Amino acid sequence: MDDNLTRLLVSFFLGGLVSLATITNPLSKIPLFLTLAADRTVPAASLEARRACFYGFLLLAGGLFAGVFVLEAFGISFGALRIAGGLTVAIIGYRMLFGTSDATLAGGGGSFAFFPLAMPGIAGPGALATVIGISSEIAELEGGISRLLAYSATVASIAVTCLLIWLVLRSARWVSRRLGSEGINVVARLNGFLLVCIGVQFVGSGIRSFVAGT
Repeated sequence: MDDNLTRLLVSFFLGGLVSLATITNPLSKIPLFLTLAADRTVPAASLEARRACFYGFLLLAGGLFAGVFVLEAFGISFGALRIAGGLTVAIIGYRMLFGTSDATLAGGGGSFAFFPLAMPGIAGPGALATVIGISSEIAELEGGISRLLAYSATVASIAVTCLLIWLVLRSARWVSRRLGSEGINVVARLNGFLLVCIGVQFVGSGIRSFVAGT
């Protein structure tokens, strides 16, 4: 594999991982998970966590591969998508930075793996906008091998992100005791700032594409 393809592979993997790990913010899932799993045994709660991460992976991978087709079906340009996705990501980051939390959606006594843990907990609007934005970047690459490597790297970054979330959920009770609510708060605010930066970068890239007519 030549150097350009290697750099492309690393770039899409690290870019996807940083963006998704930041926007999904695994630690932020702890309060929701502990609330939903309060009356579950440890094995049952662990099973729900595994299912949620599997569903989250399927949703994000589906968004990655179907995103471009959805854009074409509705006549949405890549530039417009990046601007909208960037604004969505930046707004979510702003809310995290200044401590505006989403309402907890408890799901009764049934399974909570798909809703609300996988969606919108893992595959929320910001994460889906991110993978669709990456999909639009991949579609603009020249050469089938480049696109294949970029898709593979992004799928790998989605898988690693979901694995990180599963590890956090699996040890949610331990992490909550160690960090406390204040520690989780600090991490959430740092992630919020990073999200604002990522969102601004998306918007800037989108404006350039939009002006160029792509």
